[in-house]
Amino acid sequence: MSDTCDFGLIGLAVMGENLALNVESRGYRVAVFNRTTSKVDEFMAGRAQGKQFVGAHSLEELVGSLAAPRKVMLMVKAGPAVDEFIEKLIPLLSPGDVIIDGGNTHFSETERRTKYVESKGLLYIGTGVSGGEEGALKGPSIMPGGSERAWPLVKDVFQAISAKVGPKGDIPCCEWVGPRGAGHYVKMVHNGIEYGDMQLICEAYWMLKQALGLSNAELYDVFAEWNRGELDSYLIEITRDIFSVKDPDTGKDLVDLILDTAGAKGTGKWMSQLALDLGVPSTLVTEAVYARCLSAMKDARVRASKRLTGPSGAYQGDRKAFVEKVRQALYASKICSYAQGYVQMQAAAREHDWPLKFGPIALLWRGGCIIRATFLERIKEAFDADPKLENLLLAPYFKDAVEKAQPAWREVVVAAVQLGIPVPAFAAALAYYDGYRSERLPANLLQAQRDYFGAHTYNRVDKEGTFHSEWLQLRKKPV
Repeated sequence: MSDTCDFGLIGLAVMGENLALNVESRGYRVAVFNRTTSKVDEFMAGRAQGKQFVGAHSLEELVGSLAAPRKVMLMVKAGPAVDEFIEKLIPLLSPGDVIIDGGNTHFSETERRTKYVESKGLLYIGTGVSGGEEGALKGPSIMPGGSERAWPLVKDVFQAISAKVGPKGDIPCCEWVGPRGAGHYVKMVHNGIEYGDMQLICEAYWMLKQALGLSNAELYDVFAEWNRGELDSYLIEITRDIFSVKDPDTGKDLVDLILDTAGAKGTGKWMSQLALDLGVPSTLVTEAVYARCLSAMKDARVRASKRLTGPSGAYQGDRKAFVEKVRQALYASKICSYAQGYVQMQAAAREHDWPLKFGPIALLWRGGCIIRATFLERIKEAFDADPKLENLLLAPYFKDAVEKAQPAWREVVVAAVQLGIPVPAFAAALAYYDGYRSERLPANLLQAQRDYFGAHTYNRVDKEGTFHSEWLQLRKKPV
């Protein structure tokens, strides 16, 4: 094969196929390979027919078809398969060539692989790709990190295939994120925020359905209205649409026929685990992960529902006003969720020495990805005004928005508690807000307890130093 192709792609599952078609549609000639080579033949005879593709039946053929510097993207399952392909590609490539991992890889693996591939004289990119199958084909959000010298080599391709936003629709949702594993870390935070967004929307839906008894047709109207305001987003839009879909077999509303057990692929759990490692309270994603875990305990919940009791009933106040209060609670909780995500990225940037640019990261998520929303423009504006912003809740726009929503937010959480409707994410968001705005918390007692039973020491408010007390000796004797 002659070296006439601009880009190579390995892995022709749906995401890989769609991404390859996206690259080719922007005027690039693409070489493709799949471990099961019959998949290559099917692709070439089907969706690739008549287009600028070269089908390779070996990695040698793939690499031989690429113009230097070669760019090879892996769209294979995260884990050992990525390492296997890296090992096979290294002897076939030349110094300055680029290997790209576009999978949902743990950032620590990308940190390791970047250093390893660079030690072999090659360049490496680990990039988040968000938007699902449709995004891969029509324009995803792309979050690249890795070898910084590789960015100029792939920038044109990546920005050409990414989603576009802005008044003229010409701002790409793709920009360099940072070195080594930074791109995959930002993608993981994106996914964690997605977990929180989805759980919050589900809790809003459940409050409207359980407390007010809204029909799916009424829920469609509510979400349609919400999508015309501050909550304008992809997730609100698709939630609206879901309420209008009928099951073709039964004629019933399809959403009501779906078993209430949620799946997960692990990135939300990663974010929660890494938040604990960093010592930052990313409680929204954690509650969202736990909510999915609890949903999966379907048989246990069915048994428990027959034995455990609690309040139930309908909301007795102004129904229309309560719908608006749920909207405000959703918006305020969403702000807390993003605030937590950004605090975690800031902590990770310090921990791993990544020069992350937080305003531009918000624009990466403005189109193509699952959490795309008008709201993200406000985050960009907040960091433009103060690049060292400590917490989104302190930015004037978000501070005012949460203060305005507070009475409704609190009323919704109280109503949920009184009616026995679980809203773990709404409640966690409110608890985070109240904790963050508190000058003092009861951790003084906690430190006293730790010192009492384990001599863990404590600091004082009235003088410098570290202290330990003999609590049994100091305590007052009974009179």
